[in-house]
Amino acid sequence: MRWQCSWIAPIFITAAAALGHAEQRLHKPSPPPGFVTARGTKFELDGKPFAFVGANSYWLPLLTSQSDVEATFKTMKNAGVKVLRTWGFNAINGSELAEALKSDLTYYQVWNSSEWILNEGPQGLKRLDNVIKTAEKYDIKVLLAFTNNWVGYGGMELYINWIAGSGHSHDIFYTDKRIIASYQNYVRAIVDRYKESPAIFAWELMNEARCLGDLPAGPACIAGTELLPKWYREQSDFVRSLDPHHMITTGGEGHFFWKNPVKYWFNGTLVSDYNFNGAAGEDFDRDITFPNIDFGTYHMYPQTWYPELDTPGSNFSVEAWGLDWIDAHIKSANKAGKPLLLEEFGVTGLSNKTTMYTSWVKRALDTKHASPIPLRTFSGIMPWQFGQLGLKESGGNRLIKYADALINGASPNDGFAIFTNQTAVWDIFTNAAKVQNSRSK
Repeated sequence: MRWQCSWIAPIFITAAAALGHAEQRLHKPSPPPGFVTARGTKFELDGKPFAFVGANSYWLPLLTSQSDVEATFKTMKNAGVKVLRTWGFNAINGSELAEALKSDLTYYQVWNSSEWILNEGPQGLKRLDNVIKTAEKYDIKVLLAFTNNWVGYGGMELYINWIAGSGHSHDIFYTDKRIIASYQNYVRAIVDRYKESPAIFAWELMNEARCLGDLPAGPACIAGTELLPKWYREQSDFVRSLDPHHMITTGGEGHFFWKNPVKYWFNGTLVSDYNFNGAAGEDFDRDITFPNIDFGTYHMYPQTWYPELDTPGSNFSVEAWGLDWIDAHIKSANKAGKPLLLEEFGVTGLSNKTTMYTSWVKRALDTKHASPIPLRTFSGIMPWQFGQLGLKESGGNRLIKYADALINGASPNDGFAIFTNQTAVWDIFTNAAKVQNSRSK
């Protein structure tokens, strides 16, 4: 989750069908029982449609109390959640280790040199083991991201800083052979640990990969260079070589690269929209066609992406923008013949949530209307983010890291969290979950 400005206009799809790639995907071996698969535009579990409402909770592996982990999964189960998305990464610098040990912070990697050290202990991957084991107990699948585009909890720029050194642009991560080898070593450690588990829903190459991050983009990663799509394809092929059965996805925000990108007026200037002009580095129409990308992901935060347009008296509509963004991705995914996951979305303000989520959830899950061909997509949605009340560790008050904290028993809240006591909002997703779960029978 991180934001960049842009705005949508009427939608035009330019992606070509990827029949060759679709044919390659048909030759994957049949998965073991309990593994979710992609078949055409549907997710399937043991031969039946698997449509779902999911939950984002990056903080769940950061909890230190098993009773709190259990309580969170119970709330998810009661809400009808079928898939949990969380981080498969938590990395620190060696200089942070003493404080991490003192605060009981979860960490999986420690960087002291160009070689990281894997923490498989009780403060490390054993916590992720426990989350996945508990998820399986509650019949909830887990979508794991391998690293982060952003600095939070040890993202890709740790690889850059420790291996390439200072002075490099963000996008060197996608091309430096030493960095790619180190990333793949970590991916291998995670995949080998869980590849036999039916609790894994899918592997995610990166959360919100872009040309830029907390470091700026370089001249090698601009619209049309194909740098990020090439990385998506090569890394998805690598993960497939490790695991023939679990699904793989990009984890991208769903930026487009259109020949005629959307433009909008701002302060008397016609602005080319970042979400459509390829500057982010993604090309959603193309990325979703790669043979080992099993389904598309996209994120949606128009309220925070376009603060200069979302002002009193403006004719910009956050709700309408979201509906058009959803439609654009549905059309692209249907053309590629693959499932689609609205993996993150959010607005702040209780009134905004109640109004906009009702509209967006209906559109995202009732996808047939937006398809140019007669397909029905059994899709999923995962609002950002799941909120849990009644956490008891440290008396319900604990600073985790950054500004993330448990406060009065509530899980971290960045303004987007959805808690059970927000009944009008909570009911939107529990009711949607009932509909999706009925489609899976």
